[in-house]
Amino acid sequence: MAINLAEETSFEGRLPDPKDSEEANLENPLVDPSEDKTTKKLENRFGSRLLTVSLAILLIFSAGFSAFNHIDSGRRIGDLTNQMSTLTSSVQSLNAKLLDSNTKINSLTQTLTELGLGDSTSDDNIITLIYEQVKESVVLIKSTLPQGTATGSGFIFDTEGRIVTNDHVIDGANSIIVTFINGTILQASVVGADPYSDIAVIKVEAPATLLVPLKLGNSSALKVGETVLAIGNPYGLADTLTTGIVSALGREMDSASGYPIVDVIQTDAAINPGNSGGPLLNMRGEVIGINTAIASQSSTGIGFAVPSNTITRELSSLISTGKYDQVYIGIQGIDVTPSIISDMSLPKGTHGTLLTSVTRGSPSDFAGLKGGTRYAFVDGTYTPLGGDVITAADGLEMKGLYDLILYMQRNKRPGDVITLTIIRIVPRWL
Repeated sequence: MAINLAEETSFEGRLPDPKDSEEANLENPLVDPSEDKTTKKLENRFGSRLLTVSLAILLIFSAGFSAFNHIDSGRRIGDLTNQMSTLTSSVQSLNAKLLDSNTKINSLTQTLTELGLGDSTSDDNIITLIYEQVKESVVLIKSTLPQGTATGSGFIFDTEGRIVTNDHVIDGANSIIVTFINGTILQASVVGADPYSDIAVIKVEAPATLLVPLKLGNSSALKVGETVLAIGNPYGLADTLTTGIVSALGREMDSASGYPIVDVIQTDAAINPGNSGGPLLNMRGEVIGINTAIASQSSTGIGFAVPSNTITRELSSLISTGKYDQVYIGIQGIDVTPSIISDMSLPKGTHGTLLTSVTRGSPSDFAGLKGGTRYAFVDGTYTPLGGDVITAADGLEMKGLYDLILYMQRNKRPGDVITLTIIRIVPRWL
């Protein structure tokens, strides 16, 4: 019977028994018996694919976890590498500092060994050993002058027989005699002299065994209170040692020529006539000055020495040319005071050098600097006022005349250029 699926069909009868349905299905030719097997195969395939997908997911997860571990481990290794690099740099820096400290310790140990100090730290022992170390290098100098004789001291500078002393010890001498500590007496000749710094170099022809040079130290490194030793021939008493301290630094002292010597060392070590030209030594046995002058005719605990840095600055010129050309700009001046500020109507708080006169034809004259134009009674004396006031040199503040002289002597040579900052007061009638 044909069934039109588009029409409704009704029939009567009992409800079908499930068993009947199963049997019918088994016998019904419209139902393919292989369909059930196919379903089972599909189920088996689906299970197999599900297992494969699961395994794939597991493998991907495992690979991802391994990759993450690899990346994380790489980052940690990088961090550790950076830390190791930083630690290595720190260790290298500490090693460099340790090496520098060891070098300084070795240098100090060598210095102590050279002085023969051993393990002794007694100041008395050190002074004794320094004296023994340097005594053969200090000489007695006698100069024959037209009006008599002069006695002074000196020290051996090099193995060529050159000896450093004060200019005033040998100035104008007809003959110069040098006596060594062992009694050897030799004639000396003048190599060079600078009366403005009171420094001179003489020379003797002596056996090499007598020529034991002293080392020049750095006078700029001195500190007030530092122990110093003076060796010389006061009153002709040969090979005399006195000790003291650095009482002050940067003093100004007039030389025999009237030219101011700057950077002078003040000491309370006993210095007397005859000490002139002898060395002032530090506790390393280095020359840090030439004993030059005292404050009065007798020792009062105030002595002065030309600093070793001035000696060092001039020696090569004295040896090669016989002279040393000092810097010169051709001015005379005084420090600015409150009274000068008031009288000249200068700005409050002005510091500097008031030019009292300018030498005609000098570098300052050519530069157009002006000296005093009128006299006034200021600070207890008649003073030339109205001149230029120098407040700075090469951009550096100069609080007074001493600062200006010190700056020029330390930093300038003849032919150099210096730039001065000035205050010029224009007279009211102009």
